[in-house]
Amino acid sequence: MKIVTIAAATLLLATPALAQNARSSQDFLTEAIEGGNAEVQLGQLAATRGGSKEVRDFGKMLSSDHKKAGAEARKIAAQLKIKAPTDIPAEAKDTKAKLEKLDGAEFDKEFAAAMIEDHEKDIAMFTEQATNGDDNRVKGLATKQLPALKKHLDMAQKLPGAPK
Repeated sequence: MKIVTIAAATLLLATPALAQNARSSQDFLTEAIEGGNAEVQLGQLAATRGGSKEVRDFGKMLSSDHKKAGAEARKIAAQLKIKAPTDIPAEAKDTKAKLEKLDGAEFDKEFAAAMIEDHEKDIAMFTEQATNGDDNRVKGLATKQLPALKKHLDMAQKLPGAPK
């Protein structure tokens, strides 16, 4: 009887955790798509407002890479019957508004700092999903996109004006 009670208690405690994991893959996918949308917009902004060729080129690459990744994420969202967001997160809207008022070296400095911070957060989020995700398609997407995110972080850290 004691074993049955322990097993039942374990199942009851595990069920909310399992449900939470199921939601977390969906939440991850939504956040990843929104974040990707932001990277596309911020990359396009950098391509036109960057003070250095390195920042402008990075912006073009960032926008292109995240467009491709976003298309793949939206395909998986459609398979999972998740409505893919078309907007960007509030924090990214604030960053974009701030950057739109800048150009040249000042833009480069703020953009580089924002890209470093954002990609560090993204790498942590994607690593967590790649390791602990409950949907193999979402887990695979996170795993596949990690090298590009790490490359973006490395490049952002080397941009003119980047914090040292």
